[in-house]
Amino acid sequence: MTVSYTLSFSCPDRAGIIAQVSGAIFEHHGNIRVLNQFNDPDTGLFFMRMAFVTDCVRDELERTLGALAQSLQMKWELRSKDERQRVLLLVSKFDHCLADLLYRTRIGELDMEICGIVSNHPKTALKVTELGAIPFHHLPVGAENRAAQEAQILGLVKDLNIDLVILARYMQILSDSFAAALSGRCINIHHSFLPSFKGAKPYHQAYANGVKMIGATAHYVTADLDEGPIIYQDVEAVSHADMPDDLVRKGRNIEQRVLSRAVSWHLAQRVLMNGNKTVVFWS
Repeated sequence: MTVSYTLSFSCPDRAGIIAQVSGAIFEHHGNIRVLNQFNDPDTGLFFMRMAFVTDCVRDELERTLGALAQSLQMKWELRSKDERQRVLLLVSKFDHCLADLLYRTRIGELDMEICGIVSNHPKTALKVTELGAIPFHHLPVGAENRAAQEAQILGLVKDLNIDLVILARYMQILSDSFAAALSGRCINIHHSFLPSFKGAKPYHQAYANGVKMIGATAHYVTADLDEGPIIYQDVEAVSHADMPDDLVRKGRNIEQRVLSRAVSWHLAQRVLMNGNKTVVFWS
């Protein structure tokens, strides 16, 4: 049976990488459908994403790619089209991003399996009502129990075999150890085009400073608050006539589309880590 795969990887740059990898795919009856590559002159790293089909037994394919990865010092990931990544959503009271992700998953736009929702507030605090059978975990958090609460979340990540954690406006500052445990597999949405206006009521701060552009940034979570490797950003113009409530409304829409785009690209293996930056193959 023919199976569709996506292979993504990074490794030190050298001559012949594309030839070696594509040759290995060909030897296993593979037909390459898409190939994107980037050579970073600053880091000396090579990045590639390849989509292909093959009727080869997966174990044989992985053995060959594993040996090649060792030779080329590759950090690699291979997924079949039928593998749906398992996702855990974290949310506080602002649930517009949660609602958007649930809807896009329900209609098949985001090909992922939502295995649970975690909130530091009870379910009654959310305006979203169509959670279906998705397990909801109310895990209150404060200064006195932060470490224990984060341990509970990491326990869910392990027990549910979670591939990706999404902070869908989860309004808590994460510990360094928590961020490190989820390195490269935790996406956050930040309510600014560039990190600014931190803390409470960011859109009110933006209004007070007379901004003419608001935006949102989706990034991987690191110990540096809202400053992890950026995946996607978008902006929208505002005017002197826009009141704080208008900025909040427009900001919600930007946050939804930026987060969903970043999640979609991550699921499709279009995002590769490059130190403090990312390589994103848009198409």
